[in-house]
Amino acid sequence: MPIIKGLEWTFDTVAAQYEKLRPEYVPELYEDIFRYKQLDQTSHALEVGIGGGQATLPILKTGCKVTAVEYGKNFSELCRRKFREFPGFSVVISKFEDFAAESGSYDLIYSASAFHWVPEEIGYQKVYDLLKSGGVFARFANHPYRDKGREEMSRAIQKVYDAYMPNAAEGSEYGEKEAEERAETARKYGFTDISYRLYHRTRTFTAKEYTALLGTYSDHMVIEEETRKAFFSEIEQAINRFGGQITLYDTIDLELARKP
Repeated sequence: MPIIKGLEWTFDTVAAQYEKLRPEYVPELYEDIFRYKQLDQTSHALEVGIGGGQATLPILKTGCKVTAVEYGKNFSELCRRKFREFPGFSVVISKFEDFAAESGSYDLIYSASAFHWVPEEIGYQKVYDLLKSGGVFARFANHPYRDKGREEMSRAIQKVYDAYMPNAAEGSEYGEKEAEERAETARKYGFTDISYRLYHRTRTFTAKEYTALLGTYSDHMVIEEETRKAFFSEIEQAINRFGGQITLYDTIDLELARKP
């Protein structure tokens, strides 16, 4: 989905729906992070933009302390309840840009489908400052691509978008080029040992499930309610005309970088 700066606040208005419908991340991603940076009870990790906590549990299960920085009050309360059994977990309600901590405080800083909301120069410089020497920044995100190989249904859905969101034409599928460029961004800010990985999966939805998911995307959420209902109804009709299911092809990218 396109990124529109200034809509960060929208997600917190549907925190419970977001937590339920947005996907978690594949086990292989965490295996790669832990090979790159070992974590244990002595480690301290910082999560930038916890959202509904889709990326948090595997980090907590290493035994390390996790501090989450989250701008949304509803998300913050949701995650405090969700991870209350972990005494090393805490949430600070703040934008990452405004978050205050001592330099060299963290062994790992990670951000899942959230770091694009932080201005690049501010974000990377702050991550670098907050990491210990040898500490790691792990940035990852999920990039869904609409059903491949079903051109008729895709055209029908796009026709609905053209009517309601004419500037929302589906882009190309996320791939190696984009991941490499994103990984190399860290080099400009002094990071070394830079690498990236890609992971793939599919998720299949009924028409109703799919429009519920769309209701957690910021650019869809800001559409006036009655217009959005009509928009989603037409999306559902398009899917139901072609078998009643739609599959998303997810590409998950992981970028790893180390502070010398």
